Amino acid sequence: MIALSLALIAAGGAGVAVLMLQVGHRTQVVTVVRDVQVGQVLTEQDLGRASISLDPAVKAVKAEELGSVVGKRAAVELKPGSLLTASQVTKDSLVKAGEQLVPIGLKPEQVPATELVPGQKVQLVHVPAQGETAKASGTPPESITGRVVKASKAAPGTGIVVVDVATSANDGPTVASWVSSSTLRLVLDAQDGS
Repeated sequence: MIALSLALIAAGGAGVAVLMLQVGHRTQVVTVVRDVQVGQVLTEQDLGRASISLDPAVKAVKAEELGSVVGKRAAVELKPGSLLTASQVTKDSLVKAGEQLVPIGLKPEQVPATELVPGQKVQLVHVPAQGETAKASGTPPESITGRVVKASKAAPGTGIVVVDVATSANDGPTVASWVSSSTLRLVLDAQDGS
């Protein structure tokens, strides 16, 4: 009995020692210390460091790589207290050469229930204004392809959501005129773009 008790105590002690070693292994990672909007260039003041026990499944940016993310743009909205991952930043501008950024204000009934996120492909569809007659039956409405760059939260009281959409430079003025005449609807493309 004494030998069994000693063996159990020794096994328990070894288990605690292994657990303490695993818990004690901490990794320095990059954290977000203040709000960063989509497309905003990251500065050292936006980022901090933390020492945590890191699960291998978490792909956080290591603290020694902080310099490699400073100067890049936020590909998604970043919130204070979160870990920074490589997929959350990009070196590319969110509006590419040959594109224009068009802000589109949408009423609650014009916004898809699906959350709009940067990079989503959309169709900007021209619909007849109130009192206008639609085109001949069977003729599809005019539409322009775009890409969501940023979508705001619904404004309190009105529920209006502002969506920044990148379009080709040739299509930007047309989309802006549809927005001003309230004849534009936003339609989400399928995830694979088809």
